[in-house]
Amino acid sequence: MVGSAIVRKLKKEGYTNLLLRTSTELDLRRQLLVETFFEQEKPDYVFLAAAKVGGIHANNVYRADFLYDNLMIQNNVIHQSYVHGVKKLLFLGSSCIYPKMATQPMKEASLLTGPLEQTNEPYAIAKIAGIKMVENYARQYGCNFTAAMPTNLYGPNDNYDLENSHVLPALMRKFHEAKVNNVPTVEIWGTGSPLREFLHVDDLAEACYFIMKSYDQPDFLNVGSNEELSIKNLALLIKSIVGYNGELQFNINKPDGTPRKLMDSKLLMDLGWKPQTNLRDGITQVYQEHFLGDV
Repeated sequence: MVGSAIVRKLKKEGYTNLLLRTSTELDLRRQLLVETFFEQEKPDYVFLAAAKVGGIHANNVYRADFLYDNLMIQNNVIHQSYVHGVKKLLFLGSSCIYPKMATQPMKEASLLTGPLEQTNEPYAIAKIAGIKMVENYARQYGCNFTAAMPTNLYGPNDNYDLENSHVLPALMRKFHEAKVNNVPTVEIWGTGSPLREFLHVDDLAEACYFIMKSYDQPDFLNVGSNEELSIKNLALLIKSIVGYNGELQFNINKPDGTPRKLMDSKLLMDLGWKPQTNLRDGITQVYQEHFLGDV
């Protein structure tokens, strides 16, 4: 989802010399393959969006995979970017790097100030390692490497698998299928009370392009919308957009996750970037394109 959004942005800006590989074409977990790719292609700029990602269920079940795969991907790409003299690298992390009970909204300075949320701790640790790798390659070797921490994302090419997806696409699919099949209730995990922030992936792509062009510090930046809503209200919003007339059923035996995750994106916004997509408009567009075929 993120990689394709960045590609759309770059093409929109007129770039044609893009070096693109799918995960089946280049397994970034394999050191020799990554080294060979950099030796042969010699990229000047690297957007490191590749990662093993998923929602609360996937993070909690595939804990070793999330830790190993993400460490290997970022270790190989960041190190080879240094070895082969990449002019600039942007590493993308996640809002889950912050402590579970971090002061809200979460500032960049909150990193490593408390315990992580247990359900996604392995993924968070991998991403924290990536942040520190970027920071210290910049400090030791003078590399122009930096990092951005996106909030919860949605948009084209999202993952709608009910077992492994994030909350927004999972709810979109649940409500759509319930409407099509006349199911009277839709199950929502947890109490519905946790607060979440969402950003359209095209807004993130704009931020990545902005950072690559305008920001040359190793200190990472938050990328969010500065707006939040509860999972219950998100479900009601998606219910309205889909046109589902049934009831919500909250399964309190399922985990809520972190109670609140609002990122403070003031540093980036003060530099000149602002999100452009309203949440209702963004979800409506994605729903129509993915589920109704209105492209």
